[in-house]
Amino acid sequence: MDLVTLQSGLDNTSFAVLFATMLVYWLGAAFPGIPYLSSLGTSGMAIANLCIATLLGARWLEAGYFPLSNLYESLFFLTWGITVIHLIAEYQSRSRLVGAVTAPVAMGITAFAALSLPSEMQFSEPLVPALKSNWLMMHVSVMMLSYSTLMVGSLLAIAFLIATRGQNVELRGSSIGNGAYRNHNYRLRRSGESLEKTSMAAVAGEVNINGSNGSGNVAVLDPVATTATAQMPAAEAIPLSPQRLSLAETLDNISYRIIGLGFPLLTIGIIAGAVWANEAWGTYWSWDPKETWALITWLVFAAYLHARITRGWQGRRPAILAASGFIVIWVCYLGVNLLGKGLHSYGWFF
Repeated sequence: MDLVTLQSGLDNTSFAVLFATMLVYWLGAAFPGIPYLSSLGTSGMAIANLCIATLLGARWLEAGYFPLSNLYESLFFLTWGITVIHLIAEYQSRSRLVGAVTAPVAMGITAFAALSLPSEMQFSEPLVPALKSNWLMMHVSVMMLSYSTLMVGSLLAIAFLIATRGQNVELRGSSIGNGAYRNHNYRLRRSGESLEKTSMAAVAGEVNINGSNGSGNVAVLDPVATTATAQMPAAEAIPLSPQRLSLAETLDNISYRIIGLGFPLLTIGIIAGAVWANEAWGTYWSWDPKETWALITWLVFAAYLHARITRGWQGRRPAILAASGFIVIWVCYLGVNLLGKGLHSYGWFF
C-alpha cells in the first residue's frame, strides 16, 4: 500500500471514528445509566489519536520534513493535540461531559480537513524557502500544541457553564485543588440573589459537610461569612444533586489546570516565533495580523489566570472569560488569514 492510499484511508477513518465517538459521548450524557459507554468513548478517542499520529508520521516520511507546512497538516496536528489533552482531562475528571464537548470539535476539524479542503491541499509539497528551517518544528508545533491545550481548557469551561446554567456559582479554592463542594462554608445561590437574602443554612446547622441538606437540596458552593444573620428558607433552596456539584467543581478545576498548561506553551511558542522572525525577516516583531492575534490570545488567557490567581475569581466569571478564549484562538488560527494576507500565509488561508 502506497503512502497516498494509506493517508487517504487514515484521514477518513479518523473522521468516522470521531463521528461515532461523538455519538457515544452524547448518548452517554443523555442516558448516563447505559454501561460501557464511557469506555467506548475513551477507546474511540484513543483510536482516532493513533490514526492521526500514523497519518502525520506517514506524511513526515513521505515529505522528509515535519508535517506542519499547510492547512491540511496543521488541522490534523491540531486534532491530534486535542485528542491527547482530552484523554488527560477525561482521566483526571472521570466525566463523560468532557467528551461531549471535545469530541464534536475534534470531529468537525477532521471533517473539514478530510472532506472540505481541495485535493491539491491534501498532498505534501516542497517547502517554500521561508519554512526551510528547524524553527518550523520548534515554533509551529509548540503553537499548535498550545492551541489544542487551550481549546480543551476552554471547552471544559463551556461544559462547566452548561453544568451550572442558571446558577451563580463561586468555587473558592478550586484553583489550588481544594474540594470546595465538601466545605460547609460554601453554598450555591441564584443568579442576582443577595448574600444576605440567601445566607447559609449551614450556619444554622442544617447543611452537612457533604453539601446537602436533609431534603436533598444542595446549598453549597459560594462562600459567605459565618456571621450571616438570615437563614435560607427551604422554599428558596436550589435542587441540585451532590453529583452535579462535584462535576461542576471538577470541570472548573480541570479547566484551570489545562489552561495553566497551555498558557506556558503559548508563551514559549510566541518567543520561539519572535526569534525565528528575527532570523527570517530581520525583526522580532512586525505586527503581522497573526502575531497581533497571538498576542491578543496570550492577553485573554493571561487575564484569566490573573483573575483566578491574583483576584480570586472562581466559578462562572472566569469560565465565561475562558469560553471567549475559544473564539479568540480560532480567530488567531484561521480568521486572520481569511480577512487578509500576512507574513504567515503560505497556503490556502494558512
